[in-house]
Amino acid sequence: MNHQTVSFSKETNVEFYKTLRTRVNNYFKENNITRHANATMVIKTIAMLAIYLVPFGFLFVAGLNSWVYFLCWIGMGVGMAGCGLSIMHDANHGAYSRNETINKAIGNVLILLGGSAVNWKIQHNVLHHTYTNITHLDEDIDPPSKLLRFTPHKKRYAQHKFQHLYAWFFYGMMTMMWFSTKDFKQAKRYKEKDLIKTQGTTYARHMTFIILFKIIYVGLFIVCPFLFSPASWSLTLLGFIVMHFIAGFILSIIFQPAHVVPSSNYPMPDESGNIEADWAVNQLYNTADFAPKAKIFSWYVGGLNFQVEHHLFPNICHVHYSKLAEIVKSTAEEFNLPYHSYKTFYGALADHTKMLYNLGHYDQAPAIH
Repeated sequence: MNHQTVSFSKETNVEFYKTLRTRVNNYFKENNITRHANATMVIKTIAMLAIYLVPFGFLFVAGLNSWVYFLCWIGMGVGMAGCGLSIMHDANHGAYSRNETINKAIGNVLILLGGSAVNWKIQHNVLHHTYTNITHLDEDIDPPSKLLRFTPHKKRYAQHKFQHLYAWFFYGMMTMMWFSTKDFKQAKRYKEKDLIKTQGTTYARHMTFIILFKIIYVGLFIVCPFLFSPASWSLTLLGFIVMHFIAGFILSIIFQPAHVVPSSNYPMPDESGNIEADWAVNQLYNTADFAPKAKIFSWYVGGLNFQVEHHLFPNICHVHYSKLAEIVKSTAEEFNLPYHSYKTFYGALADHTKMLYNLGHYDQAPAIH
């Protein structure tokens, strides 16, 4: 199924999103606040970059214990994930600032994480946010490897019986694959799907920048530490791998419990490419919040524990999501629509693990047993 041939219902529950948008717009007007970043967000940006880059600076300080160098790499992994969740995510959604030049500049923090902003926007903004949990279109539930099954509409293999045990290792490998091979494979695939033009660039220009940014990343975070850090080469190599594993693991366990959970209904288009639900209603059916009252946790994960709000309003800075959640929940209830929210992060992770188990043991959809 081609993304260009799929469409959402313009008749079912369309009043929900109209009403919700009006209420959200009124919230910003009545409180006279911007829907973009505020001073709190700017402070967070500085803090997250510091968590990532200050430990990097200490890698080049002589006379430190080996464990200190290793802890610096661990801290960088936490900061790397934090930058991805809290800074570049908002900017690449156009939610950080009303100035697109600022959004582009901050969105390119992704270069320091080893990734491509153009590929990220296509996978995340164009495919995942538009076609949430729609098999063959949402790449977040369609990994290229047959080792993981995230949707009941993909073929189940024998190894999937154990994916609830081994998936966590592959989660940790996410940014390492991103940095090494994924960007090149994605660029080729997006060229074939005619998606690169959605970002206002060409394949040749896109590939040129991918290669250039990889060279910059390798020079900064691999060559420099190997050449100039007083730590041994083996500790530096181990530290780099651990940094990526921590970052990939954190990013994965934040995003996966929002969609790959038993409450998701994984819609499939009919023969004409029509999805039964309205786009916004599909977000409600296939997205879940978690730990809405955990303020420190929410600060670190960039408000992405409010995934329902984020999916309905991706162009609004995440610092506003906790307030918008009240509006979204009450409006969903008014229209007799689901609003999935776990009280704790642990509860969401537990249900995600159950879903991995179910998808590994059963063929039928939805995979709830």
